[in-house]
Amino acid sequence: MVLDNLGSSLRSTLKKIANASHIDKDLIKEVVRDIQRALLKADVNVKMTMELTKKLEERALSEKPPAGMSSREHVIRIIYEELVNILGEPRDIPLKKQIIMMVGIYGQGKTTTTGKMAKYFQKRGMKVGLIAGDVHRPAAFEQLTQLGQKINVPVYGEPKKRNAVTVVKNGLKHFEKSDIIIIDTAGRHSLDTDLIKEMKMIFKTANPTEKFLVLDAAVGQQAGPQAAAFHKAVNVTGVIITKLDGTAKGGGALSAVSVTNAPVVFIGTGEHVDDLEKFDPPRFISRMLGMGDIQSLLEKAQEVVTEEDAEETARRMMSGKFTLKDLSGQIDMLSGMGSLSKLAQMLPFGNMGMQGKMKDQDMEETQVRMRRFKVIMNSMTDEELEDPKIIKSSRIRRIARGAGCDPKDVKALLKFYDTSKRAVKGFSSNRKMRKALMKQFKTDGM
Repeated sequence: MVLDNLGSSLRSTLKKIANASHIDKDLIKEVVRDIQRALLKADVNVKMTMELTKKLEERALSEKPPAGMSSREHVIRIIYEELVNILGEPRDIPLKKQIIMMVGIYGQGKTTTTGKMAKYFQKRGMKVGLIAGDVHRPAAFEQLTQLGQKINVPVYGEPKKRNAVTVVKNGLKHFEKSDIIIIDTAGRHSLDTDLIKEMKMIFKTANPTEKFLVLDAAVGQQAGPQAAAFHKAVNVTGVIITKLDGTAKGGGALSAVSVTNAPVVFIGTGEHVDDLEKFDPPRFISRMLGMGDIQSLLEKAQEVVTEEDAEETARRMMSGKFTLKDLSGQIDMLSGMGSLSKLAQMLPFGNMGMQGKMKDQDMEETQVRMRRFKVIMNSMTDEELEDPKIIKSSRIRRIARGAGCDPKDVKALLKFYDTSKRAVKGFSSNRKMRKALMKQFKTDGM
C-alpha cells in the first residue's frame, strides 16, 4: 500500500469525524493534532505540516458548509483539498518526440525507473530508445540491457568506454529516428563535484526536453537539498519517487520536492516493469484516504481491453449470458491490471472496506486461486467452456488430470463460476446499472 502508515492514520481521523455526534471547535483541534502527528511521523517537512494544519483549522472553523453538505462532509472535504494542495498541480508529460535525461544519487532506483519509463511510453505507441550513460557503475550497462530485452526496447551503450558524454552523443545519433530517447546517467553516494560536472556536460550535449530526478521514498528530509542541487545543475523538470509501495515513510520526498519547482510526475509502486504511475495529487490523496480512484482503475482496464472487447463484454453482460470463456477473459484482464491489493485501493472505501476485510495474504491467495482456475480452464474443451452444465464427474476427472490438480479444484472453479453467473444476471436485470456500464465503455480513449 502506498504510504500505508500515513494513509491508515488519516483514515482513522476521517472515521473520527464521520462518527462524531457533532462538529465543534474541540473536535477540530483534536483532528488537527492527529493530522500533524500523522504527517510528522511520515517525515513530512515540519514547516509544511504546520502551515497545512493551520490553514486546515482556519477553514474548518470559519467556513460554512455549502448547501446540501453536512458539517462532517465539509470538514472531510477541507482535509482532502488541503492535502492535495501541498502536493501541487499534476503535470502531464506529452506524448511527443523528446529526449529525457534521468539523474539521481546512487541507489535510488534510477536505472530500474529508466526501464519503467521506457515501458510507459512504449505502451502508448511511442518508439523508445535507451542510452546507457552510466559508464562508472560496472553492472549499469548489463542491468539496462536486461531491462531493455524484457520489454523489447533497444539499448545503446559502449561498456568499454569511460567517457559518458561521448557515449551519449553516439547514442543520440544511433536513436535519431526514435520518438523517445531516455538517457540513464551515473549516480554517486553523494552529490559531488565530478557528478555535477558530468551531468552538466551531458545536459549541454543532449539538450534534453525533460530532466527527471529519481528519489527513493526513504530519502526523507534529504530530498529537499538533493532536489534543489540537481535543479540548479540541470534545471530539473520533474521528480520520480520510487519504492512508495514499501515501508518507507515517503512523506519527506513528497513534501520536500513540492517547494523546488520540480513537481512529482511519476511514482514507483512495485518491482515490476509496469509498476510506474503518473502522479496525480487528487487521485493519490483520494486513494490514500480510502476514497478510491475509479479513473485510474478505468485507465488500467483500457490498457488491457480493446474497445471492441469492452463493448462485446457489455452486450453479453446485459443479455445475462456468461460462460467460462467470459470468466477466463475477466481473469486475464485482472491479471493484466496488477495485484488485487493495488486494485482494491482504487475502489471507493477500498482500504476501509474491501482491503480492510482482506489482508495482503488473503489477496495473494486469491490471485493464486485465479491462476489455478486459468490452468483448469485451459484443460477444457471449447464445448465445456461454452456450456459448463455438461461438466459432470467423468469430465471433472479428465480436466483435473489435464490440469495436474485435484477434482475438488475443478469443482471449486465451477462453484465460483455459478456465483459469478448469478451476479451477472442480477446486474443485467438492473436498468440503471446497465446504462452506467455502457456509458463507461464508451468513454474517450477506449
